[in-house]
Amino acid sequence: VLIITHDRYFLDNVTGWILELDRGRGIPYEGNYSAYLEAKAKRMAQEEREEGARQKALAREREWIASSPKARQAKSKARIKAYDELVRAANDRRPGDAQIVIPAGERLGQVVIEADNLSKGFGDRLLIDDLSFRLPPGGIVGVIGPNGAGKSTLFKMITGVEKPDSGEIRIGDTVQLGYVDQSRDHLDPNKTVWEEISGGSDIIKLGRHEVNSRAYCSSFNFKGGDQQQKVGNLSGGQRNRVHLAKMLKSGGNVILLDEPTNDLDTETLAALEDALENFAGCAVIISHDRMFLDRLATHILAFEGDSHVEWFEGNFEDYEADKIRRLGPDAVNPRRVTYKRLTR
Repeated sequence: VLIITHDRYFLDNVTGWILELDRGRGIPYEGNYSAYLEAKAKRMAQEEREEGARQKALAREREWIASSPKARQAKSKARIKAYDELVRAANDRRPGDAQIVIPAGERLGQVVIEADNLSKGFGDRLLIDDLSFRLPPGGIVGVIGPNGAGKSTLFKMITGVEKPDSGEIRIGDTVQLGYVDQSRDHLDPNKTVWEEISGGSDIIKLGRHEVNSRAYCSSFNFKGGDQQQKVGNLSGGQRNRVHLAKMLKSGGNVILLDEPTNDLDTETLAALEDALENFAGCAVIISHDRMFLDRLATHILAFEGDSHVEWFEGNFEDYEADKIRRLGPDAVNPRRVTYKRLTR
């Protein structure tokens, strides 16, 4: 069985081999995701040692070629060839890891996002029934549940696009919302990566700081010539990186992220996790990525079916254990989303 996936929890619990595609080569690793990470770390450390030696040799050869007399040029072809090989090796070095920084807004007050007895339905379906929660400053909330359960509808109520049928959502006076939706349709396929992210400006303002726009693109792992690629020619994961880079630069002190991990490679996933872990604010994240939520979430909002949304303090693993205690071991098995009938 061959499976293409970025789901790290799945890889850790199911696979016996992992094939990584890296710079046009397939590198096999025996074992699950944890074993792959350990083996890859050793390979990267070895590459760094080799890269350091290559760079020193490259500098020596560059100096030699620059100072070599013309009379010796005919005898120097072998060394020039060696230099060319070093250049090719340098061009083949692994790309730098993404390092994402989310600019924070002003300090949050005690009221961030609060819901009181919130209910919302469409047609004859009640999506959310009597939901109450209070997001504390510094909290990271993982929003989970089947597709169509009402997760994006909750975001639309937080941003004011939709109104609740009953109950209330309160947004604190100090809150500056940033919203990254899952739609990439508004990306211009005819623009380059740099143009789409930077808007054509050499400087991007990130919170209180200004950064070079090309350096900012590089932080999302778009290096050098990658920034000149047309958006329309990018893969799904690359388009998601462009989308994240474009939307996250506006920052805020409360960030709403709708399926941010879709199609992301594992390095960018790890960089996004680091950015959120170090973010001086709150984040509310719709995600199906269990490992992502296990690492980051301080709270879980779980759409459990029959229009019930459970507010839980803890990460995904803690929530799942609590769900088994409340509802029994079968409660964690996949099932179709169900709703209460909406009566008006």
